[in-house]
Amino acid sequence: MAVVEPAPAVVLRGEGEPHLHLPQRRARRTGLGRVLLRIALVVVIAGCGLLTVLLVATDTGITGFGVGTLLALLPVVPVVAAILWLDRYEHEPPRQLVFAFAWGAFVATFVSLVLNTSSMELIRAAGGNPDSAAVLVAPVVEETTKGLAVLLLFLFRRREFDGVVDGIVYAALAGVGFAFVENVLYLGRSFSEDGGGVTAVTFVVRCLFSPFAHPLFTAAIGVGIGVAASRRNPAVRVFAPILGWCVAVALHALWNLTASQGLQGFIGTYVALQVPIFAAAVAVAVVARTREGRVLRRHLAGYAQAGWITPAEAAMLASLSERSRARDWAGRALGPQAKGAMRDFQELASEVAFLRDRMERGTAPAGAADAELAGLQSMWRLRRAFVPTGA
Repeated sequence: MAVVEPAPAVVLRGEGEPHLHLPQRRARRTGLGRVLLRIALVVVIAGCGLLTVLLVATDTGITGFGVGTLLALLPVVPVVAAILWLDRYEHEPPRQLVFAFAWGAFVATFVSLVLNTSSMELIRAAGGNPDSAAVLVAPVVEETTKGLAVLLLFLFRRREFDGVVDGIVYAALAGVGFAFVENVLYLGRSFSEDGGGVTAVTFVVRCLFSPFAHPLFTAAIGVGIGVAASRRNPAVRVFAPILGWCVAVALHALWNLTASQGLQGFIGTYVALQVPIFAAAVAVAVVARTREGRVLRRHLAGYAQAGWITPAEAAMLASLSERSRARDWAGRALGPQAKGAMRDFQELASEVAFLRDRMERGTAPAGAADAELAGLQSMWRLRRAFVPTGA
């Protein structure tokens, strides 16, 4: 099969992380704007991060802040690993994953601290119960600020936003970042005010019972934006994110309401209501990833029929377990360079197939056809590292 050599189409996002480059027709005109936007985002996140640390450390004290940080870190790694497990067909760019986490940890947390505290003072001044802000105000403020991370990625990194799984991953990471800083605050405060015993109870409730709470709430927004990303219907593109936000706020408000019922009431409601909701959310995420597998199988079969890959390669690329076996085989039989090429080949195959799906749906960005061809040609070059010449 004769293949015309294209201009390089793979941009490495770190070792073993290829990225399908979509042509930028107005790069000169928009380059400065993108740089300024990135600088502005870095300044906003860094500034909010510094202010958040100062606010939390002032509340908890230095010792409480240190203890709270160490304890709050413990659930972060397994929760993040579980979230990234959903994204195994096509890993998102690390910079965007870090952005989602940092936005949730610093921007969403800082804005929420300010607005939630202000609302409590306003309710108190009006003669109401300030604790009602936890149910009436906090869910709206926190889900809106966390969800903005997903919306920004959807608007400014559209080529990386394929659908529901991507929305869930970005939203859940924003939720993890928010939960981490919030846990530092509550754990540090309990340690400085009540000692180790109360801190242990707080750790169990917040870090063992409910490490997925904030990621779960905001994931509903990610589902809504993910649906919007994969549909052309204008009504769906507008109302799906709004519906996702409403679900996120409702789940968050319900959670805060159960938490206000005391430990015994919280445990009862947790088992009867929150566990089924969590199971339903996991089911939605797994179904979304299963759909990605079907999309891959369909489009990879088309590429195999056209001669870009072999039928055996198409079958391997559509199976996560076979992908792992193929990487292991390439490493054992041909060495680390071949293993890296296999990993890049698999990643790029997913991006090309998902791009083809968006083209068929009519939601692909400009230049998608050229990017698809360039991606397929790059896959052809990558496979030379682990396929004998002429195969």
